[in-house]
Amino acid sequence: MPVTSVTKDPENLTMNITADFAAPLPRVWDAYLDARKIEQFWGPPGYPATFLRHDGIPGGVSRYYMTGPEGEQYHGRWDWSEVVEHKFFEVIDSFADAEGTLNPDLPSTRMVFSFDPAGDGSRITVTAHFASVEALEQLLAMGMEEGTRQAMGQIDAILADLRSFSRGEGTTVQLIGESQARVSRVVRGSREAVWNAFEDPALMKQWSLGPDGWSMPVCDIATEIGQDYRFEWEREDGSERFGFTGTLLERNHPAYMVTTEKMIGTEGPEVRNELTLTQLDEGTLISYLGTYPSAEVREQILATGMADGMEIGYQRLEKLLQEA
Repeated sequence: MPVTSVTKDPENLTMNITADFAAPLPRVWDAYLDARKIEQFWGPPGYPATFLRHDGIPGGVSRYYMTGPEGEQYHGRWDWSEVVEHKFFEVIDSFADAEGTLNPDLPSTRMVFSFDPAGDGSRITVTAHFASVEALEQLLAMGMEEGTRQAMGQIDAILADLRSFSRGEGTTVQLIGESQARVSRVVRGSREAVWNAFEDPALMKQWSLGPDGWSMPVCDIATEIGQDYRFEWEREDGSERFGFTGTLLERNHPAYMVTTEKMIGTEGPEVRNELTLTQLDEGTLISYLGTYPSAEVREQILATGMADGMEIGYQRLEKLLQEA
């Protein structure tokens, strides 16, 4: 087990959990910052976690739920306070409902995750700061200590293949629940540069094209909440044209934005897209979480080859960033 010590200090209302790992510090950091990875160990055995949002920047939010053996869901939320890359991050860890609204009947905890070199490996120290003795006792009685021990005990297996997972798989699709899907890809380049590529029309027209033989004559980008965007693509011979429009609902530079999406000229359903950019050791993780009206609509849209088209675009984006 990687957990080497647990100390509780009721007088100062804290609990420290220390764990050592035989992996480089950046890889351990990425395991916590990459939503695809943290959801593989954050829930204790038998209660796998699903992260719907994971910003990883000050002012950001993480939303997740753990699924029990009978299919029951336990929702939680992090509000990110401070992040110093490869050093520490601080969040307020709270119980929540399915919409991310905090549960006022259960206590929140300030959590500080510190990362330090330890010989040839790395050490994580998790410090929980409780609001009161009652909150400390309540959360310990609910199994917080043992649950954290069990969760951290699963990290070694994740670290073993983190590098191969981050690179080489291209664009991947993960189905979540009945009507969501997450499309992910790591692109070599900084988060700031990738964000800029999503908000600069001149850049977007160079990479967001899908297969060869297409151009993007219309690229009206929304950069303020409430603005509408409009994207249109056309075959170079003019034989086919299509596009999407929608509204920018949220924007947290340079990590998170939410938009609606609807195909131009159709009565088709509206999709909600959440874009998250996460800085990793290997580059920037681009994640789109799409929420569809139904499972049937989700399958129809994925069956169009959407992920394959996005992969071609991301390959162009990566090349563009490397040439800059």
